[in-house]
Amino acid sequence: MNRSWSVSRVLIVIFLLGIILATVYPFLYMISVSLSSDVYVIKNQINFLPRGLNLRAYDAVLTDPRLWSSYRNTILYAAVGTPLSLLVTAAGAYALAKKEMVFHKSFTMLVVFTMFFNGGMIPTFLVVKSLGLVDSFWSMIVPTAISTWNLIIMRTFFLGLPREVEESGKIDGLNDIGIFVRIVLPLSTASLATIGLFYAVGIWNNFYSALLYLRNDQLYPLQVVLRNIVMASQMVTSGGTNVGDNQVLDEPLKYATIIVSTVPILLVYPFLQKYFVKGALIGSVKG
Repeated sequence: MNRSWSVSRVLIVIFLLGIILATVYPFLYMISVSLSSDVYVIKNQINFLPRGLNLRAYDAVLTDPRLWSSYRNTILYAAVGTPLSLLVTAAGAYALAKKEMVFHKSFTMLVVFTMFFNGGMIPTFLVVKSLGLVDSFWSMIVPTAISTWNLIIMRTFFLGLPREVEESGKIDGLNDIGIFVRIVLPLSTASLATIGLFYAVGIWNNFYSALLYLRNDQLYPLQVVLRNIVMASQMVTSGGTNVGDNQVLDEPLKYATIIVSTVPILLVYPFLQKYFVKGALIGSVKG
């Protein structure tokens, strides 16, 4: 029994190590290529560690004047959009969690319907245009403010809260908004942190909305600017882009742009990890 248990644990550890390796290796490879000398990149001799330190790819990305303005824009979009999305999602989910609400089932079915069917790109663009949001700061926030999937997860979480807690709030004289703000939200830290992380990552990587709604390059988010840097390098017939008197190969430049755009949002995960494991599963307890 002990032997079979130890063998199973070894197999589990090997399996998990394989998953970790499959997850981490692409990042290590991209970092290695972006930091390696051109001769090793051309010969495809890069594995886990960089060979011959070369910072020209990062120099090309970080010295581009468009980068820092796009970083500022993306941070502003995430800083404003994430709390707004959380507030609207939590309020809508709390309302849908109240089965005594008038037309509760009808509203729930309408919300779930949007998970499978939507108006499409052109109708959505026409709606955004009619609201005067095209080429504005809010065009990157309002059209994608609510995710139906996140709304359903948070609704399921609210359904699992004890009714006695809310009833005690009513005894103390709180109305529905007071109960939501003073009791429900403080008890939903794990769920809010998890959903907030999903929203923040979505806003950080939002590329589609910028292509549809933005015309002013001063409002471009980070992903669009990094794409333009890569596209500009691909248009050079010699297979690279010039930085001063030096030339940067396309492959290191691509990987450098990926690292520059990915690392900041990855740094958020360790601070939310303790909430993430609990919050990601907490909405699946009840259907």
